[in-house]
Amino acid sequence: MTNVTILPSLIERFFMQRLIQQRNVSPHTVASYRDTFRLLLAFAQAKLGKQPSRLDLIDLDAAFIGAFLDDLEANRSIGIKTRNLRLTAIRAFFRFVAFEEPAYSGQIQRVLAIPGKLHDKREVHFLERSEIDAILAAPDRSTWIGRRDYMLLLLAVQTGLRVSEIVQLECDAVFLGVGPHVRCLGKGRKERCTPLTKQARSALQVWLMEAGIRGSTRLFPNIHGGPLSCDAVQRLLARHVATAREHCPSLRHKNVTPHVLRHSAAMELLQAGVDCSVIALWLGHASIKTTQVYLHAHLALKEAALAKIEPFNGQKTGRFKPADKLLAFLDAL
Repeated sequence: MTNVTILPSLIERFFMQRLIQQRNVSPHTVASYRDTFRLLLAFAQAKLGKQPSRLDLIDLDAAFIGAFLDDLEANRSIGIKTRNLRLTAIRAFFRFVAFEEPAYSGQIQRVLAIPGKLHDKREVHFLERSEIDAILAAPDRSTWIGRRDYMLLLLAVQTGLRVSEIVQLECDAVFLGVGPHVRCLGKGRKERCTPLTKQARSALQVWLMEAGIRGSTRLFPNIHGGPLSCDAVQRLLARHVATAREHCPSLRHKNVTPHVLRHSAAMELLQAGVDCSVIALWLGHASIKTTQVYLHAHLALKEAALAKIEPFNGQKTGRFKPADKLLAFLDAL
């Protein structure tokens, strides 16, 4: 194996050939991977004293990649999820390199063997029906902006669309005939259709007549006719939640974000008895494992209720105590 500067051409081919031409990944994925390599190359320049264009593939061994990830956590204060996301981009690159430069297989396998960090799964936060109703009642529907906000919030909490999907919706993405639904392009360029309730269908029939009066084809334009940003949706939601808190005290203790509306839509489906596999398709999850967080949240509610019930026949249940010392040791871990 010769120490040849092949890294720059490998990175260029990885982005242009593998990601863009062969896999046709979304611009969001390209941007995320690009940011990872910008950080990695800047770290290499600082630590090794080499310009990025003069780096060698052999410079990026497992120890160096590990040091880079540790530096991100220590000096950029990133969380474990972000660290794992950066590692995912690096792994994708080295899987590509494994086919392009098999002579480096030992180094590549050691990099691919770097494990992702485990992290605590956050509790899923969602809204009760009374809280949803209070938020939907907050916009002033005597104004154009109020009617737009009401329709946006109603669609979000009924369909469970991501905020990035909602702001990209065009008017022609809505179908109100037999089997009314809204069509969107989600993560990974996956198109899906989400059914609409009678309430959402009726509200959309009215809203579509004035959505385009400002010269926009977007379903939810801003006051100038341009597209809403995700930050704008966050701000309008915060404004209406603040109004809703005056009439719904339970909202005062909740941090309501657009993603909480998505969680609420999922919990409404789950509480209605819809199977997790159907909810996964509804929300556009790549894996049903992602949807199971809602199942855990739902079971927690049932267990909390069950704990309040007195045992039958006055029998009290206690914690199991093993008789064997080894079993007792294991049980105590």
